Amino acid sequence: MTFRTRLPFLAAALLLGGTMFAADVPAQPREPLWPQGAPDGRGGTSTNENANVTFHPAPNPNGMAVVICPGGGYGGLVTGAEGHGIAQWLNAHGIHGLVLEYRLPAGRSRVPLMDAQRAIRLVRQRSKEWSVDPRKVGIAGFSAGGHLAATASTQFDGGDPKAADPVAQQASRPDFTLLVYPVITLGEGTHSGSKKNLLGPDPSADLVRLFSCEQQVTDRTPPAFLAHAVDDTAVPISNSRGYRDALAAHGIPVQLLELPNGGHGLNGYRGPSWDAWQQAALVWLQAR
Repeated sequence: MTFRTRLPFLAAALLLGGTMFAADVPAQPREPLWPQGAPDGRGGTSTNENANVTFHPAPNPNGMAVVICPGGGYGGLVTGAEGHGIAQWLNAHGIHGLVLEYRLPAGRSRVPLMDAQRAIRLVRQRSKEWSVDPRKVGIAGFSAGGHLAATASTQFDGGDPKAADPVAQQASRPDFTLLVYPVITLGEGTHSGSKKNLLGPDPSADLVRLFSCEQQVTDRTPPAFLAHAVDDTAVPISNSRGYRDALAAHGIPVQLLELPNGGHGLNGYRGPSWDAWQQAALVWLQAR
């Protein structure tokens, strides 16, 4: 059964029974993203820390893969509900999930972005091994992880074809983006904790602008699906609205699902608002 023909049944199951999980296909072992040492964001290499990835293969893959960036305010990582749980949900719909445990920045603004870019490159480099279409590699993020996913969608490159490392040869641009209650701006209306952890206590105006994703949209920014509760007080919905408007101004396909309630975290990752964004995201992905 193809992804397209499975979609109505699976969407109905989401409405009736909440989040579905994939058949019992074990995830691959957690592995370091930078086996030769991680770039420290200042031109050097660190051997004292590393980002990690866990690949969750779909039992009946349809060629799509999503790098998943959990939230945590850039001070921690919610890898359960916003990481491995999302990978299992994607697996149930034929989509591979790659949970990214990115390094926490502590003011090193480029470090998480480097990790996200590396994860996207890794999926493309292993596309044959993992049965992935390299033109269907997306990124998803929640809260501060949403900011990271949006940053990876607005700051990317085509890879270095001359690099000795085959992963570095791959492009880092995601083909689509899923953002759930994301931090987008680091200006007015931002989540102050995420901003401080990413940029430090006294960032320059240029740095704030560079990492305010709504100000970095171009004609090459990938399509995006966003979901946000109107009663989110931790990360106001103006974040998602601003990104939607920026994408629309450039003619880029975008959908924002404004949820009537649920706050930040959508009632603890369950209930009608949680199920609603998943159903809508599946329909949006089908259209891609």
